[in-house]
Amino acid sequence: MKHFREFVVNTLAAGFLVVLPIYLATLLLLKAMKSLAGLVKPFAHLVPEWFPAETVFSLLLVLIFCFLVGVALRTATGRAVRARIEHSLFEKMPGYTLFRSMTRQLLGESQENAWKPALAEIEDALVPAFIIEELDDGRFTVFVPSVPTPMAGAVYILRAERVHPLDVPFQQAIKAVTRWGSGSKDLVAAMQGERAPSMGTRRR
Repeated sequence: MKHFREFVVNTLAAGFLVVLPIYLATLLLLKAMKSLAGLVKPFAHLVPEWFPAETVFSLLLVLIFCFLVGVALRTATGRAVRARIEHSLFEKMPGYTLFRSMTRQLLGESQENAWKPALAEIEDALVPAFIIEELDDGRFTVFVPSVPTPMAGAVYILRAERVHPLDVPFQQAIKAVTRWGSGSKDLVAAMQGERAPSMGTRRR
């Protein structure tokens, strides 16, 4: 019963973490399009009535605005403004920093040490994990993702000998999780020159 309850809760959480951003993004897009409807209405009368010009023009304006913001953020001034906003607002939101780090590494835009792929020893098994940080006493905080949704999972603090960093790209480790473990043999082979630990005797 306990395992079934955990399965239901973890599955609901994984689905929620996927659906919520999509839902919020859709709401913001529709809200922005509605706000621009009055602006594009004069141009909508210039095309045939059967064409949903008001909707299409509003969507195009939103996309153009997003593109221009993206271009601005690539400039030195834009990066400075974004860093200031993140530091003063977003970084105070729980989980934002780790989520940003994961997203950037997923896109191949970051060389940060957070979310380094690893194999962690949990009970008598090796499980795909990501190193979040190293503690002062040498232990590691690791995140063990749920399959097949890497955004949900559990956090463990483990001794260094139970955490095996992997010499693989972040995207490869994520792919193994989203494919229900397919490709895990490559993760085992990539344990940085280490011999896979024997699971015959459980560490205490």
